[in-house]
Amino acid sequence: MEAMSDPKIKVIEGIYEAFGRGDVAAILEQCTDDVDWASVADAPVAPWHGVHKGKAEVPLFFEELAKTIDVTEFTQLSYAANDTDVLVVSRFGMRVKSTGKSGVMDIHHWWRFRDGKVFLYRGTEDTALTAELLRP
Repeated sequence: MEAMSDPKIKVIEGIYEAFGRGDVAAILEQCTDDVDWASVADAPVAPWHGVHKGKAEVPLFFEELAKTIDVTEFTQLSYAANDTDVLVVSRFGMRVKSTGKSGVMDIHHWWRFRDGKVFLYRGTEDTALTAELLRP
């Protein structure tokens, strides 16, 4: 099966489109009730870092992003999929609202599916750059 025709990739593309519109409800529709959502960092440097368990907590991730940054670029560079997972490399640009600093980095998303829905998300980013952009 060609990767781009994989139905899981189509779900992730829809999630990214919903993110671009700020439509958190549409993102949650693609997640299991017990979704395990985390932005991974050795030491949390940004308000959105950490684990959010279940659909009730996931909106907090997006609220922290929206309060803290403006997204200036979000371009998917590569997708890979197997039976249960989708991995995505994206180019991500942001401007921190409190400092006015901007930066661009490659980020990595790991999505794991159960019964056609996301039940695990792990995101990684350049935490050193994020820390610098957040520093007053």
